[in-house]
Amino acid sequence: MIPQLVTVGCRRWDGRRRRLYVPVLPVLLVLSPLLFLAVLLGLAVCLVVHVSPMGAARGTGQLLCALPGTRIEIEQGRTAWLISVR
Repeated sequence: MIPQLVTVGCRRWDGRRRRLYVPVLPVLLVLSPLLFLAVLLGLAVCLVVHVSPMGAARGTGQLLCALPGTRIEIEQGRTAWLISVR
């Protein structure tokens, strides 16, 4: 299943917290022209480095299906980021 919601939380240096909920489908639709260019570029790269385009597409699909439930935590100084994919 492809992720549907990405939650981004930020704890700022002064202790305040901010949480953003990003729905994946509307963002994907808005950025679809860029996504189309990225797919074309990826296809060109696959052909240059002699990698099967279908194998690369299959691997990308498996990666997207494995994303739900992933949590990424980043801390730098007194600022912390928490990214979770649902």
